[in-house]
Amino acid sequence: MPSKSHLQSLLKEKYGINKNITQSLSAEDCKTLWETLQKQPSSVRLVESLLHKNQELSQRNRFFGLRRSQAERKWEKLKVENEQLERSIIDLREHNEKLGDRKSLLSKEQQTLEIEIRQLTAQNQLLNAKVTNLSTHNEELTEANDELKRDNKELKNLVDQIRLRLARDTKMLLQYEDSEIRKAMIRLFRWTLG
Repeated sequence: MPSKSHLQSLLKEKYGINKNITQSLSAEDCKTLWETLQKQPSSVRLVESLLHKNQELSQRNRFFGLRRSQAERKWEKLKVENEQLERSIIDLREHNEKLGDRKSLLSKEQQTLEIEIRQLTAQNQLLNAKVTNLSTHNEELTEANDELKRDNKELKNLVDQIRLRLARDTKMLLQYEDSEIRKAMIRLFRWTLG
């Protein structure tokens, strides 16, 4: 009797029956199958039909295996993307919370600055009133100063006139002989000259 391997090779060559199909058969089963196919042409058509169906199923299995493999890769990719999106969402929520805190802080700072601005505006108005008041006083003092300068000038002229008159009168008195009067007049004259 021929070996199982030899029978499997014959079945493959003549009828296209793959060795995987006949692998589970014994050598005797392979021999019986060989003899049956040689004697009964309808069995050959059945085997050809089964082989054709087997090829279709193999192609479908390969196709679905490929699709499944693609789907698994896509699933893994989507899973990674989903995890990244979830991390991004968490990061965005944290960032959003920080921005909310920052907004709250800025709002408080704005309120503080608005209060400070109102206070500074009130102080500015008060200072403007003081400046206006001081300007008025300054004008009054300038006028008073001008008037005092005029008065001083008039007073100096008056004092100069008095000195001149006194000097003239003293000169006239000095012409007299009385020495006591003369000495007193000289002291008075020196005193008036400063």
